[in-house]
Amino acid sequence: MPSPLLSSRPHLVGVLLASLLLAACDQQAPDQNDAGMHPPEVKVEIVQPQRVVVKAELPGRVQARRTAEVRARVEGIIQERLFTEGSEVKAGDLLFQIDPATLRAVLDATKANVARAEADLAQAQLKQKRLQNLLARNAVSPQEYDEAFARAKQAEADVAAAKAAHTRSSIDLDYAAVRAPITGRIGRALVTEGALVGKNEATHLATIEQLDPIYVNFTQSSSEMMRIRRQRGNDPATSAQVRVLLEDGSTYGHEGKLLFSEMTVDPGTGEVLLRAEVPNPDRLLLPGMFVRVEVEQAVYEQAFTVSQRALIRSAQGEMVMTVLPDGKVVPLPVKTERAQGDRWIIRSGLSGGEQVIVEGLQKVKPGATAVAVPLAAVAPATAATPAE
Repeated sequence: MPSPLLSSRPHLVGVLLASLLLAACDQQAPDQNDAGMHPPEVKVEIVQPQRVVVKAELPGRVQARRTAEVRARVEGIIQERLFTEGSEVKAGDLLFQIDPATLRAVLDATKANVARAEADLAQAQLKQKRLQNLLARNAVSPQEYDEAFARAKQAEADVAAAKAAHTRSSIDLDYAAVRAPITGRIGRALVTEGALVGKNEATHLATIEQLDPIYVNFTQSSSEMMRIRRQRGNDPATSAQVRVLLEDGSTYGHEGKLLFSEMTVDPGTGEVLLRAEVPNPDRLLLPGMFVRVEVEQAVYEQAFTVSQRALIRSAQGEMVMTVLPDGKVVPLPVKTERAQGDRWIIRSGLSGGEQVIVEGLQKVKPGATAVAVPLAAVAPATAATPAE
């Protein structure tokens, strides 16, 4: 039996039906709009091969190329200092003069000893010759001749010893003039005029350091050295250039070259010592100074790189999301070689021309469509990687 309310007011039925239809239309409208939405925009970079120079920034310490300690090699009193502290000296320059009077007297004495020994030798040889003639006529015994022969040989030895002592005295006299063993910059004088030097020891008088070129020593992990060897062959120093960064952060104006690496690994740190040679014409680099060394470690002539923001790591491995020409989003598995600056060098997985998503990864998923908006051209990856 129909409701009295509906039967008495038939126009209410039409109002209720219209309200239900409008509600149904409102619920279906979002689905229709979603079906008609535009694909999201993502920013991509187009992968292209490029030359990549891999560099590392490592702490180092400056060392003089050659260091020589000037020492007194004979005993005596310093008469004069003949150099300016902190100046450049050349090998052979006279630096100190030790009083030569005593040494000259010793030289004269040894010269007299040589003359005496030579006179004794002449006398012994004449006696031997006379006894040799008498022995031939049986005028002397063989024993007498043998004794004369032995005295002559002893006289020869005395002459040789006297000459050696004379030579030694001559050398000592030359050592009274203390000369520079190498060319370089000499430091402060460690003794003054009037000081007694060479008494039972080779007194340290001054130090000379060769500063141009100069060495920079630094260390690198053995694992990184193995990687360099794979890139450069057995000699990691081949064609490697280095750049020095000073303590104030500025870049030193002269590039150097990598000389060698030690053949052993420090068991305590797992690092290998390397040495670079750097020009130092202005003497700006001084021994003991702390610097940072930017060293070229590898060169990839045709390398593919992607931004670190583009790399995705998951349980399945490393991958990047790419946009195909038709707008479809497709993941590509890749293998990375190493990080360089803010980019990854890709070992495998890319062939060039791919549109790799850099920004907007959260907007898309594999199989969806997206609009690729290219970023500006990517500069070659040459930034130095700080040491870990």
